[in-house]
Amino acid sequence: MLEELIQLRQELHQYPEISGNESKTAQRILDFLSKYKPDQMITNLGGEGILAIYKGKETGKSVLFRCELDALPISEINSFDYKSVYEGVSHKCGHDGHMAILCGLAKKLHEKPIEKGTVLLLFQPSEEDGNGAKRVLKDSKFEGIQPDFAFALHNLPGYKKHQIVIKEATFTCAVNSMVIQLEGKTSHAGEPENGINPALAIAEMLTLFNSKICTDVASKAYCLITPIHINMGEKAYGVSAGYGEVHFTIRSNSNAHMRIIESNLEENVRKIASKFNLKTNIHWTQSFQANENNLEAVNYIRKAASNLDLNVLEKELPFTFGEDFGLFTQKFKGAMLGLGSGENTPALHNPDYDFPDEIITTGISLFYQIAKKTLDA
Repeated sequence: MLEELIQLRQELHQYPEISGNESKTAQRILDFLSKYKPDQMITNLGGEGILAIYKGKETGKSVLFRCELDALPISEINSFDYKSVYEGVSHKCGHDGHMAILCGLAKKLHEKPIEKGTVLLLFQPSEEDGNGAKRVLKDSKFEGIQPDFAFALHNLPGYKKHQIVIKEATFTCAVNSMVIQLEGKTSHAGEPENGINPALAIAEMLTLFNSKICTDVASKAYCLITPIHINMGEKAYGVSAGYGEVHFTIRSNSNAHMRIIESNLEENVRKIASKFNLKTNIHWTQSFQANENNLEAVNYIRKAASNLDLNVLEKELPFTFGEDFGLFTQKFKGAMLGLGSGENTPALHNPDYDFPDEIITTGISLFYQIAKKTLDA
């Protein structure tokens, strides 16, 4: 099994595609799945998404497992034979490995079919830009899909290989990105009083946003605000700027608190803009809901890991990265878990990162055990 899956994983790695452009990736998955004959296949789900459905002999509960199709706009610096053939695009989050795990689960379900219930394997597009889960859930082809439980994993550099990382409640933080556009009036740089320059408003917003940061992720008030991009005026030294734009990324450890933060920041931006006679436009982008793990789902992961005698780490604090599986854990009982990918493995989104093939079978075995536990209950 592993040799075939390593070949698939490395092929996916070599030909990565960014969010919204995963057509060839999806075709490679379909070609693989065709050998292991799902009972039903739904394609073009939320874009290039695929849902492979495996049914037991008897009707019963259903359980969904999700992986991601997309890569990142990052140039790879590795030199192995299967390095990305595309300049500026590479699998630096391990989605190639996650796909290999779900393909391996499809193979196992074909060779050792479940007795009762239904297993749903979702190959989701556009996770990295925060749009994929939303599009899948809104797709009319997904309307009748109501799994009793939903699970996903993410590989975790910095943790022992094969270690299972679990946490009740918030597993990954809510993340949202704020774009603030400020429209004033240009003027001669020697007569700035005849224009409306957004510089002081931007400075005040930066200072105010910084004052709202609480870096203690264990606190209910946790709020991390990171300035991402500022643009103001032109490189024309005789002109006082009349337009400005500033972008922030905001993180919270709960969806409810994130909504409070968003409302508060918007209110303050409008007050500052009004103070400096600026028109303002605010919009949000790349929104990720917090993965708020269901206790019953987490317990199924515990039992499955125990059956396989896997090392389990009960994490105390949530991860601060965003993951759009949070929309699934809002809609269904579910949980995200971590799969250790090596204490010395380069970090996610680093240009030298590569998914370790030896953990593929761990992910397959764990998901198969979780399926058995949930469907037999």
